[in-house]
Amino acid sequence: MGKPTGFLEYERKDGPVREAGERIKDFDEFHVLLPTKEQMLQGARCMACGVPFCQSGTMIAGMASGCPLHNLVPEINDYVYHGNLEQAYIRLSKTHCFPEFTSRVCPALCEAACTVSVHSDPVSTKENEKSVIEYAYANGLVRPDRPAVRTGKKVAVIGSGPSGLSAAYWLNKRGHSVTVYERRDRAGGLLRYGIPNMKLDKRIIDRRISLMEESGIVFKYGIDVGNDVPADELLKEYDRVILACGAANPRDINAPGRDAKGIYFAVDFLTEVTKNLIDAGYDHTKILDKKDFSFKSLRGKSVVVIGGGDTGNDCVGTSIRLGAASVIQLEMMPKPCEERAANNPWPEWPKILKTDYGQEEAIFLFESDPRVYQTTVTEFVKDKKGNLTSVKTVRLAPKKDDATGRMQMVPVEGTEGELKADLVLIAAGFLGSQKYVTDAFKVDINGRTNVATAEGAYATSRDRVFTAGDMHRGQSLVVWAISEGRSAAKAVDESLMGYSLL
Repeated sequence: MGKPTGFLEYERKDGPVREAGERIKDFDEFHVLLPTKEQMLQGARCMACGVPFCQSGTMIAGMASGCPLHNLVPEINDYVYHGNLEQAYIRLSKTHCFPEFTSRVCPALCEAACTVSVHSDPVSTKENEKSVIEYAYANGLVRPDRPAVRTGKKVAVIGSGPSGLSAAYWLNKRGHSVTVYERRDRAGGLLRYGIPNMKLDKRIIDRRISLMEESGIVFKYGIDVGNDVPADELLKEYDRVILACGAANPRDINAPGRDAKGIYFAVDFLTEVTKNLIDAGYDHTKILDKKDFSFKSLRGKSVVVIGGGDTGNDCVGTSIRLGAASVIQLEMMPKPCEERAANNPWPEWPKILKTDYGQEEAIFLFESDPRVYQTTVTEFVKDKKGNLTSVKTVRLAPKKDDATGRMQMVPVEGTEGELKADLVLIAAGFLGSQKYVTDAFKVDINGRTNVATAEGAYATSRDRVFTAGDMHRGQSLVVWAISEGRSAAKAVDESLMGYSLL
């Protein structure tokens, strides 16, 4: 696929990115596409390798290698190379219902497994897919897909995050009548409220939701199933129910002073900022005054982010846009290598240092990397009024546990420190499903508090109740959630019809 010698002739070239000093002034997306002719040359770099790991979605050494959706990557890249973006879209849509989301927020598992990356930069598959889906939207190729025949079966999907939306999309396409219940005021789950606007413009979500509604999917907002609506009532009304409520329990930091004012979970912080943007009618042609936000106290304030992952990086970028005077990001683990280690060969996921947009912006603004590795908080310090003033920290070092043989990060005596902090954002991940939902549906959970199913299956312990996404597999990537939703839809379809065409 692609041009046989393309990977030798053309260097990887990514779409232009707005300069850090400019983009921190607003909440607009800052990564744009190459012109079509230049994007075609990027498709040409796909080398027709014998085994396309890019589309394998295989677990290697406990990590995914290649796309979990099994997108037909070489074929799509070939169509991009030949400028046939309509056929590229047709190929892409066979496996992927929401490429406009993953082409913006996915860490590109496909590219990490690209054969070209063994000795060069990988094929820019993620940007190729973005060019395909945006071309499809611009040229009227993405249309409502109302099925010609309805099966008479009704399915309720609880949660409108990527897994719930994916399940709803495929079940509706099959002909079942689907209703999506969302406890918030808008659809999208963490796509909308957990990912900042500058990574995923919320109009991109609205564009897709409108098409899904035109296709016959019903969305009901502001309904908290398990509280507002009893589970048994839904099971009487619908033939099947899919629980896709996410891993919604944030991991806490239980240190002295945790009750100080000024400590927030990252998802609550990001949600409020995004909701205020949407409610204010944010227009990408305007720059909103930061005083419009409830977190206006970030002006001139010191922010400490606990957690070194993607959500922590999003907190860094958002805090900068809200006027923070300083931002520090604490990470428990050691600093990753800049290149693959010998024990982390291709096509495993590369455990290497990644400097994301928020960190780049902090480096630009504060002239230093905001990340402090092998460090954790031991105490939150507050004043007499209970307001946070600083955090006490300690350095950590890896040590093997004699009993288990596992490496643990343990405090190093004499390395205590203190950081000024007016606001702390806890971005330490999520722990699993919320108890009131699993209790309402009387479904079994596993040791990680995820909804339990047989391995590789999506049916829960409760008859006619299925599950998908982070609620099923634990905190993961958007692309995995979409894959889970598709697989759960197939399982539901089989249970309803005795076979599946999905």
